[in-house]
Amino acid sequence: MEGADRERTEAGFKVRTPVAEARRILREAVADRGDADVPCGTETVDVARADGRVLAAPVTAARNVPHYRRAAMDGYAVRAADTFGASGRSPEVLELIEPDAVDEDHATADRIEPGTAARVHTGSALPEGADAVVMIERVTERESIGDLEVEDALAEGENVAPIGEDIEEGQQLYEAGHRLRPSDLGLLRSAGYGQVAVAQQPTVGVVPTGEELVEADPDPGEVVETNGLTVSRLAQRWGARATYRDVVTDDPESLRVAIQRDLTKDVVVTTGGSSVGERDLLPEVIDDLGEVLVHGVGLKPGHPVCLGIVEDTPVLALPGYPVACIINAVQFLRPTLRWLEGTEPDPHPTTQARLERKIPSEPGTRTFARVRLEARNEDDLARDEPNYAAIPTRASGSGVLSSVALADGWVVVDDDREGIPAGETVAVQNWEVNP
Repeated sequence: MEGADRERTEAGFKVRTPVAEARRILREAVADRGDADVPCGTETVDVARADGRVLAAPVTAARNVPHYRRAAMDGYAVRAADTFGASGRSPEVLELIEPDAVDEDHATADRIEPGTAARVHTGSALPEGADAVVMIERVTERESIGDLEVEDALAEGENVAPIGEDIEEGQQLYEAGHRLRPSDLGLLRSAGYGQVAVAQQPTVGVVPTGEELVEADPDPGEVVETNGLTVSRLAQRWGARATYRDVVTDDPESLRVAIQRDLTKDVVVTTGGSSVGERDLLPEVIDDLGEVLVHGVGLKPGHPVCLGIVEDTPVLALPGYPVACIINAVQFLRPTLRWLEGTEPDPHPTTQARLERKIPSEPGTRTFARVRLEARNEDDLARDEPNYAAIPTRASGSGVLSSVALADGWVVVDDDREGIPAGETVAVQNWEVNP
């Protein structure tokens, strides 16, 4: 970097907004648009297509589950009072009612009278008049005379699933903001729902920028475009509908048109051109079209991020270096998509590990150190020590994409710490696992 450009870059980021403060500012901007509860709007979808979607309103059960008394196992439906005193040595003898049989008292398999029993299967409706089920292995069926010897004395309701045992009509099932899982879909359908109101999937326009970017076969000085591809796929993994645009060159008017084109989206994301060099034009373009909220964050790698708002649409200008771009996408785009749905981002799953080498960091800067995980020899472990070792990748530059792609996660060094010494137990964030 030449002297003038270096001075401009350094001067532009003497003050860097802490990550937590930058996220607070961005969240307030998102909350100001549309519905306060679900800024991206709501829609109704079939339950079968609702996996991963966020409920827009609380859900209560529309019916009992089960909605009838049912047998909890294979056996015979009986009146519990008819089995009083029954045992293996002294069984009670009941008349077995076959499905199509009718006796002089008009007892059938749909209804049993005192002294009768009917064959039932797990999940089948209990005949009227029955209040218990005797297990099939605790009876002897005397087919020749149509009798049933019952060897168990049953209590009323024994081996019977009552109405509403699983879900009671009117019972609250989920709060608004709950992200639906496959098991939830089954519960919703059984509780009487064919459709459900959910937050619309946020839409994202992803615009890679830079005159040096090419699709393939780069010449010296050219770079294959990867940031837009990565960010668009991350956005999709995080539940958004992403549009991956063609590369836009470093020209103010071209950048202006590209941002304006995607203001119909819920979020506009650009990659590259976000710093303060001669070709870093996006902060100025965003400020001209709307407002720059934050430019420069206490984040490493990736401090030259620009967060803005244009016509109520968040515009996130992410750095061009691949690692910096990914880290900022995780820190700012992911929560923005959650806020648009009316939810909060879930914590990343973590793995506890022993740090093998020191991680340096500057106070006031939140550092993301990429690490590999290796299983430790159990014979070398002291009590309560983690089973894994965290080994920082030697490639630490923000332009070294392999330092993320070939890592198992990253260790976050908080703003108030000056590095983490070797030997400390750390939490390795598996940031690609949790959508």
